Amino acid sequence: MSLLLEITIFLGAVLLLVPLGKKLGIATVLGYLFAGMLLGPNVLNVASNPDDMMHLAEFGVILLMFLIGLELRPQRLWEMRESIFVLGSLQVITTGVVLMGTVFLLLQQSLSASFVIGFALALSSTAFVLQLLNEKQQLNTTHGQQSFSILLFQDIAAVPLIAVIPVLAGGSSTHHGIAYFAAIIATFTGLFLFSRYVMRPFFRFVAKSGATELMTAVGLFIILGVVLLMDTLGISTTLGAFLTGVLLADSEFRHELEASIAPFKGLLLGLFFMTVGMSMQLSLLVNMPVIIIGGALLLILIKASMMTAIARYKKYSWSNSLMIATCLAQGGEFAFVALNVAKSEKVITAAILEPITLIVTLSMVLTPILFWLVSTWIIPLFNKNIEPEYDEIPDQHPALIIAGFGRFGQIIARLAHVQRFPFTAIDNNLQRIDFVRRYGGTLYYGDVTHPDLLRAAGIETAQVFVLAIDDVEASMNVARHIRLNYPKISLLVRARDRYHMHLLRDLGIQHIWRETYLSSLGMAYQALCELGITPDKAQQSIELFRDYDEQLLARQQRIYTDEQKVFESYRNFLAELEHLFESDAQASDQEHASTEDEEVSSTTDEPLELSDTQQQHPERMNITRDQEN
Repeated sequence: MSLLLEITIFLGAVLLLVPLGKKLGIATVLGYLFAGMLLGPNVLNVASNPDDMMHLAEFGVILLMFLIGLELRPQRLWEMRESIFVLGSLQVITTGVVLMGTVFLLLQQSLSASFVIGFALALSSTAFVLQLLNEKQQLNTTHGQQSFSILLFQDIAAVPLIAVIPVLAGGSSTHHGIAYFAAIIATFTGLFLFSRYVMRPFFRFVAKSGATELMTAVGLFIILGVVLLMDTLGISTTLGAFLTGVLLADSEFRHELEASIAPFKGLLLGLFFMTVGMSMQLSLLVNMPVIIIGGALLLILIKASMMTAIARYKKYSWSNSLMIATCLAQGGEFAFVALNVAKSEKVITAAILEPITLIVTLSMVLTPILFWLVSTWIIPLFNKNIEPEYDEIPDQHPALIIAGFGRFGQIIARLAHVQRFPFTAIDNNLQRIDFVRRYGGTLYYGDVTHPDLLRAAGIETAQVFVLAIDDVEASMNVARHIRLNYPKISLLVRARDRYHMHLLRDLGIQHIWRETYLSSLGMAYQALCELGITPDKAQQSIELFRDYDEQLLARQQRIYTDEQKVFESYRNFLAELEHLFESDAQASDQEHASTEDEEVSSTTDEPLELSDTQQQHPERMNITRDQEN
């Protein structure tokens, strides 16, 4: 059968089986796996040699890793360093050691074979888990982010694991010695320089041509070039694709690349899962069902137990710990790669490779079922007595909605109440809600990140939405949703810090208040007065600082992700401010000397002259009083 006919049959089967599975409540990934099993050599034998299809399907995983890298700026990776390296290393080392001991005791393998099998089984399926989390819209949750961080570490850990296999086999090839790791470091350094000084200028050159379809060609060309380089050097191609994406994450062409490559990623990733289903040796499942099914269940049990213990040790809640463990309980595609390398280096035999490969595949098949079981039945048992259900908000639809009833939300609610403006206030802190209700206040318990709750609160008819929640990520998600779906509503947002303010400005939000900013200016004014500076001079100094700080924010909006440039802008800002204060001091001394013998009566009859910024922003509050209530 020709390759073209095989691909046509595959597409037809996917178009039929995957939507049918979705209608029956089956995960998309399982639909792809079942389609592969049906078309594979064990059933209909449409593709008698799934290895040929696997080479094509592997590009789905490569494109997935590239797109993941595009979503992660280097600064975000640095912020996730504890999750990646601490949680990731704990998971790989502890789970690998336990699985190594299990293989050594139960399968009677040598220490080197047990090491390779144990640590290969400790790696989970990046493609499988991320596809499942995306489908469930849980990638941005706590367990989704932590699972993603651990998977990143696993992808990195796969490189030294594969590199050490020839050493365990007693090979003396320098390809896997110091020269090999030097080549890896040189390659990644070269990729960084190449992305900075060649790729981006090349993108601009192509973009100026006006041929938008060439952006897709450029993206595919870069990915294929990196894959070819990594394959030549014997480095993980998926890790190379991921790092290439990270290096292009802060490029101005990131969104165009993502949009042009995403369709290829989806189709090829589906083909990858189909080839996994095709490669299942169902005859082994018939001949040794206890070993295969028992091995898959034991693998899931060990990995889930170890990950739950690690997550609980790191103070995660039971629900998050169980969900992280569920996401990482299966074997992964790197196990196939590592075990095949071990077989070629004669560290393990084909007799042990085939059943372990089937055990890994079966563990992947069972993961969506386990995911449904844990999220639907087990986690509710832990949460039964923890939190009640969210309130049902009555259909009042006031003009003002306040999300978050902490320091910010309470003050706004009090002022609205004094002015007799009806409002709906929502918070997810039970203690705060009980306190307010005890004194007759109206506050609803709910999570404003849920679109259904916003609609129930009357966002479609509201005029003003005050977003005063404390969590930055949740705040950004709500702000994004409102800007996209309710662009006419007046959105007033509390910013946790300068970085949060930059993120909100990127969304086009105009009305933003920085947390504690006015209070700190008020305290600074009082401190200057206590130090002997006149009130007028202190007010002028505060306003001057405020003007320049807002100018600095506007300048930093373009560079706030670059720490070095932000540092330089602060240094320039302080130098300019110091120069202005010195100039003002000299001017004040000269004015004082020239008017020393004159009577000045205007200080009691005329109001204080406003600064230029105050005239431009008459809505500014007086910050000369204490701001904390």
